[in-house]
Amino acid sequence: MLNRVRSAVAHLVSAGGAPPPRPKSPDPPAAPPPAPRSPAAGPGSGAPARAAEARASFSRPTFLQLSPGGLRRADDHAGRAVQSPPDTGRRLPWSTGYAEVINAGKSRHNEDQACCEVVHVEGRRSVSGAAREPSLGQGLCFYYWGLFDGHAGGGAAEMASRLLHRHIREQLKDLVEILQDPTPPPLCLPSTPGAPGPSDASPPGGPQACWPSQKEVTHESLVVGAVENAFRLMDEQMAWERHGHQVDGGCCALVVIYLLGKVYVANAGDSRAIIVRNGEIIPMSREFTPETERQRLQLLGFLKPELLGGEFTHLEFPRRVQPKELGQRVLYRDQNMTGWAYKKIELEDLRFPLVCGEGKKARVMATIGVTRSLGDHSLKVCSSSLPIKPFLSCFPEVRVYDLTQYEHCPDDVLILGTDGLWDVTSDCEVAATVDRVLSAYEPNDPTRYTALAQALVLGARGTPRDRGWRLPNNKLGSGDDISVFVIPLGGPGSYS
Repeated sequence: MLNRVRSAVAHLVSAGGAPPPRPKSPDPPAAPPPAPRSPAAGPGSGAPARAAEARASFSRPTFLQLSPGGLRRADDHAGRAVQSPPDTGRRLPWSTGYAEVINAGKSRHNEDQACCEVVHVEGRRSVSGAAREPSLGQGLCFYYWGLFDGHAGGGAAEMASRLLHRHIREQLKDLVEILQDPTPPPLCLPSTPGAPGPSDASPPGGPQACWPSQKEVTHESLVVGAVENAFRLMDEQMAWERHGHQVDGGCCALVVIYLLGKVYVANAGDSRAIIVRNGEIIPMSREFTPETERQRLQLLGFLKPELLGGEFTHLEFPRRVQPKELGQRVLYRDQNMTGWAYKKIELEDLRFPLVCGEGKKARVMATIGVTRSLGDHSLKVCSSSLPIKPFLSCFPEVRVYDLTQYEHCPDDVLILGTDGLWDVTSDCEVAATVDRVLSAYEPNDPTRYTALAQALVLGARGTPRDRGWRLPNNKLGSGDDISVFVIPLGGPGSYS
């Protein structure tokens, strides 16, 4: 204690009365201007899992082009200035709109991250197995947007924003010629260049004779599988590098890919994506929370009770069971049930429930409010040594929207937002803002989508009033980090 007092006095003398430094925290330190991130994935780029990729210091998305002063304003919890890419004529792909704002003091830095890239994929081999010569005239391009909502630190969100699209590119390399060929995908790829692939035909007779023919696999499902595998590999890389590169915490991930006429929306967490088309709202994701994934969590606890450490029960009760209720019949449900039934309470039922709370206050093992995320490999249950990662899935749900099936107008948009937006804004309110803002601009004005993103962020943030941030109805605005992409589906910058 005496040494701490001496060091504080010494600092006051040397700094002319400045307060003593804050203790170290898991958040990365603030940096002057953000160093440019790794370049967009392209021909000749290194493998995504390369361990030499160093963790960047705290920064905001490169496309914001923030100066040192702009970075300080973006990091100001009191002012909470909305940040958007500068209107310099160099726009994001598809004239995409983007806006973000820092939280109201919830964490030291803005733990949201964003990425917007055009990624070229060079085929690794031909369908026949012959090695390919690299050529810029061949391959595929995909458009990529990603929102990453960090928790317990910003390291995982920063890492995912730099590398996830590279993992997706790597997973697509084997599919370049297959996706361009209208015939069904081959069942097997040759293991060596030039070698013929195994025959798909089953031998006559034997036990396989009564089996149906092979399953029909679509090109769309190959892309979905590539995205799912990329999420898994990104999560594994975070596990490998969490110590050497200080990849702290975890992050929810919401990713959109446009490839060959279709939009793939992959969500792992509680961010949300919706399409607003001619005033109609089309959900493109769902939130993964302890309530929406109760049955999956309970099943895992039932199959592997050692993960509960004897401290939790996989059963759910309307409230925590009390010791005085031993022997009584109380409402419960398990992993097989959507309804409720009664059971006789036993001693092991007095343990803490695996899923507790309701709504935004629902928690897994009383610790975390999301059930899918990247990272979180070091996260332990509160006041326990139990790891919580086995209950957190890194796999996204992927939904597909075929752009070629509809005639889109310039007012049709895909909205991506972190939970800071959706905590205080409904889908209908977002659709009303889309109509109000876009109708005030000419259809060919590319700035209209950035204006819409700013309006959505401002509407969720509110204005400072009565010792807080308030909405026009005087309800509390969002105190969380808020990030929004607005992707136009028709008109200027469209997929055509």
